[in-house]
Amino acid sequence: MSHELISADSHVNPSPTIWADYLPASFRERAPRVESTDEGDFQIFEGRRSPILGISAMAGKEPAEYSWNIRRLDDQRAGGFDPHARIRDMDADHIRAEVLYGGGPLPCEDPELRRASYGAYNDWLADFCAVAPKRLIGMAYIPCESPEGAIAEVKRCAARGLRGCVVPRFPGGGEWSDEEWDPFWRTLLDVGWPGGIHVGGTGRDRSMPSVDSTGFMTDVLMSKFAMAEACTRMVLSGLLARYPDLRIVSVEGQLGWLPFVNYYLDHLWEKHRFWTNNELEEPPSFYFRRQVYATFMEDPVGLREREFIGVGNIMWSSDYPHSETTWPNSKKLTDEWMAEFPEDERRKILFENAERLYDL
Repeated sequence: MSHELISADSHVNPSPTIWADYLPASFRERAPRVESTDEGDFQIFEGRRSPILGISAMAGKEPAEYSWNIRRLDDQRAGGFDPHARIRDMDADHIRAEVLYGGGPLPCEDPELRRASYGAYNDWLADFCAVAPKRLIGMAYIPCESPEGAIAEVKRCAARGLRGCVVPRFPGGGEWSDEEWDPFWRTLLDVGWPGGIHVGGTGRDRSMPSVDSTGFMTDVLMSKFAMAEACTRMVLSGLLARYPDLRIVSVEGQLGWLPFVNYYLDHLWEKHRFWTNNELEEPPSFYFRRQVYATFMEDPVGLREREFIGVGNIMWSSDYPHSETTWPNSKKLTDEWMAEFPEDERRKILFENAERLYDL
């Protein structure tokens, strides 16, 4: 294959109809269903009628055509839910492989149904990726209400061929560095998985932004900075120091915040590590460069500071089929951005770092 690009953050948009096929039999009567009307297609679930997709299926559209709602399922590119169509779109964009996020679990109040939906989504994703397992790299969504439940789902999904997992910025209670979560991190190491922290919907405040210019764009901006909090707590707490082989990925958070964080955390650590009894043996930036990866779509400021971030930590992504996607112009754009880069740096950012992280 002539394609060299690996997207370290792309997405799937499964139809609501998957739940009736993949949920355990005892929950299938409660599965979401699709209602088609003159106004468009809607998901009906737990008495709520909601648009199908939103802003997450804009690949192939011009920005002037963007909308908060996709009126019809057929209005999105089929690559969001059909693996065969996905491969065709990857070929058109010169993409060799994609790391896939997005989808489940169901947004519901019933804890048993919610937990069951993690498994249902992960099974659907495993089947999706099985069509081309060397090109479609699935990231499991893990229920993190308890270490026991999280560990069980990691082991189950690893056996199904998924290649990593999505964890929230914070666990259900406490901190990721709490001793009770140590078996979970050891399990990730056992199965050889990185843990991805994806922007949006993974924090303690899960409220939706207002769907206007100020609310939406501010929320997208602040979602990038929220990654700094999650990664910093993992570093300063000593979690990454305890598990030097653990790899964490800041997904879709861009790069520009990383140079400041690496500098300023070291500055704070030198000033305050004694009276706060911080036990790190190295400055915080050491652990960031050793264990924290970051994906970006378009970030000229971050690329300019790539040496300070660590060229080996940076992974490009197309974000297909979301609104910030570079599809179908990914090769043209990355060629332009990195025309003056040394060849070894270009290769690391565009595919070699992802190859190493996901053992491709």
